[in-house]
Amino acid sequence: MASREEKAKSTHRVLRISQLDALELNKALEQLVWSQVSQCFHGFQPGLLARFEPELKALLWLFLWRFTVYSKNATVGQSVLNIQYRNDFATTLRYQPPSRNQKLWYAVCTIGGKWLEERCYDLFRNHHLASFGKAKQCMNLVVGLLQLGRLINFLIFLQSGKFATLTERLLGIRSVFCKPQSMREVGFEYMNRELLWHGFAEFLIFLLPLINVHKLKAKLSSWCIPLTGAHNGDSSSASCGKQCSLCGEWPTMPHTIGCEHIFCYYCAKSSFLFDMYFTCPKCGTEVQSVQPLKSGIEVSEVNAL
Repeated sequence: MASREEKAKSTHRVLRISQLDALELNKALEQLVWSQVSQCFHGFQPGLLARFEPELKALLWLFLWRFTVYSKNATVGQSVLNIQYRNDFATTLRYQPPSRNQKLWYAVCTIGGKWLEERCYDLFRNHHLASFGKAKQCMNLVVGLLQLGRLINFLIFLQSGKFATLTERLLGIRSVFCKPQSMREVGFEYMNRELLWHGFAEFLIFLLPLINVHKLKAKLSSWCIPLTGAHNGDSSSASCGKQCSLCGEWPTMPHTIGCEHIFCYYCAKSSFLFDMYFTCPKCGTEVQSVQPLKSGIEVSEVNAL
């Protein structure tokens, strides 16, 4: 009997990392919902949303609480991870959902606590009377004690693995799996294939930035163009001054790099700045200097058209 109880507890026990992941998913959802709501007031008068921001947030979280914790016994993050709340005060081994009072107090502690903290902060910030100063000190003391309690609860959670938040510990609601988790086995072939692929991907990530793609492309084009253009050398030599050797268009501000081919100024200059060992893709001549085309050659080419 005892072994059966231990087995039941072990199958429904939730890992610490899963509980923390559920809390992070809840925070991410709240930020996403609030960003969408704030965008709806983007075109209104500035400062309009700031007046009622705590109340509007409380209404949104109350709406989420109604369709998550109250109706499904789990937050959004817990539902994603197959987790739900269980009444830890129940004496039976069978699953017992949180009672209605526990759910209501959960909303009061989480939603009402956030609203009260934000509203009191705005109230004390806008008033500087002596009475408000004493109330502010009392509020800071209460907040400090709550933060200390959360820290102590988190340390206990790391040791025991139960009650990730102080609210859960006070209300007696614990995270359990919705369905018992079965043991999964992963084959060594799959693991080796994954490790090999990840190692190859990391090697490519390290290697690709070291490869000069532009220079490699120019080198390949210098090898291929002479083979394809060997039979019509006269026509290619006649048209080499009418188009840029890089972009293939009529050269804008024609320049040369020390060979007979013509380049646009921007094509040659950008390629030279990108790679100081830039070579001509037609003949493979290295760049000596980017110089403007002489006017006599340019006029003769224009007249030839």
